[in-house]
Amino acid sequence: MQKKQLRREQALEYHSKGRPGKIEVVPTKEAKTQRDLSLAYSPGVAEPCKEISKNVEDVYKYTAKGNLVAVISNGTAVLGLGDIGPEASKPVMEGKGVLFKIFADIDVFDIEINEKDPEKFVQIVKALEPTFGGINLEDIRAPECFYIEKQLKEALKIPVMHDDQHGTAIISSAALLNALELQKKKIDRVHFVINGAGAAAMACTKLYVALGAKPENFILFDKDGVLHDGRADLDEEQKKFAIKRSDMTLEKAMKDADVFVGLSVGGVVTGEMVKSMGRRPIVFAMANPDPEITYEAATAVRDDIIMATGRSDYPNQVNNVLGFPFIFRGALDVRATQINEEMKLAAVKALADLAKTPVPDIVNMAYNEKNIVFGPTYIIPKPLDPRLLSTVTPAVARAAMESGVAQTTITHWDSYVIELNKRLGLDNQLIRVLGSKARNNPKRLVFAEADNPKILKVAQILHDEGVAFPMLLGDEKKIRHIASVNSIDLEDMPIINPQKDEYDEQRKRFSELFFAKRQRRGFNKYESQKIMRDRNYFGCMMVETGEADAMISGLTKNYPDTIRPALQAIGTEEGVQKIAGMYLLLTKKGPLFLADTTVNFNPTPEELADITLLVARAVQNFNLTPRIAMLSYSNFGTSDSPEARLVAKATSLVKQRNPTLVVDGEMQASVALNNDLIKENYPFSELVDQEVNTLIFPNLAAGNVAYNLLKEVGGADAIGPILLGLKKPVHVLQLGSSVRSIYNMALIAVVDAQIKCKTVGEPEQKSPWWKKSKAH
Repeated sequence: MQKKQLRREQALEYHSKGRPGKIEVVPTKEAKTQRDLSLAYSPGVAEPCKEISKNVEDVYKYTAKGNLVAVISNGTAVLGLGDIGPEASKPVMEGKGVLFKIFADIDVFDIEINEKDPEKFVQIVKALEPTFGGINLEDIRAPECFYIEKQLKEALKIPVMHDDQHGTAIISSAALLNALELQKKKIDRVHFVINGAGAAAMACTKLYVALGAKPENFILFDKDGVLHDGRADLDEEQKKFAIKRSDMTLEKAMKDADVFVGLSVGGVVTGEMVKSMGRRPIVFAMANPDPEITYEAATAVRDDIIMATGRSDYPNQVNNVLGFPFIFRGALDVRATQINEEMKLAAVKALADLAKTPVPDIVNMAYNEKNIVFGPTYIIPKPLDPRLLSTVTPAVARAAMESGVAQTTITHWDSYVIELNKRLGLDNQLIRVLGSKARNNPKRLVFAEADNPKILKVAQILHDEGVAFPMLLGDEKKIRHIASVNSIDLEDMPIINPQKDEYDEQRKRFSELFFAKRQRRGFNKYESQKIMRDRNYFGCMMVETGEADAMISGLTKNYPDTIRPALQAIGTEEGVQKIAGMYLLLTKKGPLFLADTTVNFNPTPEELADITLLVARAVQNFNLTPRIAMLSYSNFGTSDSPEARLVAKATSLVKQRNPTLVVDGEMQASVALNNDLIKENYPFSELVDQEVNTLIFPNLAAGNVAYNLLKEVGGADAIGPILLGLKKPVHVLQLGSSVRSIYNMALIAVVDAQIKCKTVGEPEQKSPWWKKSKAH
């Protein structure tokens, strides 16, 4: 079965599994008691109704209108699928809602309208104005989209934006400004070739003109050829850019041009065309998924080129997610009556300027770069840059105020930026960052329990996404049967059965190395040979010898049975006496690291200090600053029990060994996680005004119970247990882990391997399938 079909099945399963779709409505107020319900609905709800009837602006005070955007489509131009109807557009509109929420904390109702007549469509949307704080028009075909947006902007007193037009225009304009600066060119002097004359291309052209480009310096093409003044099929906007010559071709237009912007179809531009452009050319080939010319083809013929595409696997991705969440966030926060040119230009300038500032470590980590700097391959911020929300949003809000379309004002801008960052908890981007980092340097990942459909599903996802190179251990016939039954493609994945005779030499070599390690520690030679038939031992030795980079196991085995082979075959890092187990919980407030949750039963103060330092280093490897609470049932000496004194002593040892760490204790969990409580009662604590992200438990029972409660009752996503202190990466799954949990654990394992390979030196990659795997 082809990978395209498999990805189709994964996409369908993603949307259909559990509760169908991608979004839900969640109450923002308590609604548990009879009193709560009486306030939420009748009779209490009548009071805000009365207030709003007296002053309609109070709708922003008493309802969710101010943070609610409608994503509206009629399904006439969905992705590259064309006119597929409103129902078929709904997954896209839900997806847009997800992006609004995760990037800017904006709530969305998606609305699919069964109406193609532009005037009737406008009347329907106009009637929805009382419900929403803003309207995002999506996937509406041209030229109707121009008329619809224009009519709605004139009629409504809330911001309206057709993102297909203006999103691309804003992002590419920011990239253009920076590219022109690097190429030492003036916008009013450069000559443009625009291939594509649809909604996005016309919006780009108009915004470039607003930035200073001359209309007479543009040549535009659509599917019927050049836009010239002899054509009768051009709309009013297109006519403004029509040229005299009807015989102009794309090849002729490209000669000596300064800037090419493609919003058309893949493969229409040749290397010769790029070669014929003027000195220091700029090429934005933004057709997706296949650009008008590939990055490799363009850069092969010109070493003075700056190029951008719509793809994430090339430098300078023009991605609308850099714009629309933050533009609407800024517009909503000042209750702007529209999104005007000033606000769009403010977003352009903010994006362009952000690319010139030092890039945070978390962004470098996400893209596996040591130091991303402004230059030909970085002219626009990366989509995972956490500063976008706090940079673009205030710029848009300020422009709305200065241009007179804001109905409220922001006076304390520093406080506003803090509020923006708190909306999401910046650290919630952690998994997206880890995924991106893994993808930039995938590693060979051994799955010791490959005869399991969950493992095989994850292996296929990892391989298809280019996150890791899976290596499967187990009986090949059984594994292929499971894959066939579950429509899983195992192409390019090696399947190794340690029990088969063909691996006799490898078992022998592994057993000799293992025996050398363990011969005076309970293993004789025969046992060393026999145990290499065990997949966990065999997999650990693959990692130890550099034939793999990391291993995952434990889905169907007890925890000690998975840890023991790793300790015996690989051992601990230098200076580490005992390993520890850490869980990463993804909460609404950001990631929370918990330890020790799986290994050490009753650590001494010295061992607890060792565990804390191990965890602190692990948190720092995620490019986060550890802010550590040492937990107990006592607060700073309120109990003189041995258990409380143990944690207090461990805290003191940690501070002695690493005075730079932000750590304090002993304290109760309620104090650690409540800044007001700690500030009021313990103002001396190092954790005052700190968002605690690391919890160290006094013993295994406390840690294990706590993480299970948080996971099951608190609804947090749990990743782990993450083993700390091993010399090379082996990670253990929880019994019965879901596909999602295994995938997240695989990301951790790959990133761990990246870090540890840097420490011990990259191993030689011996597997022949590594070279066969297609790049992603």
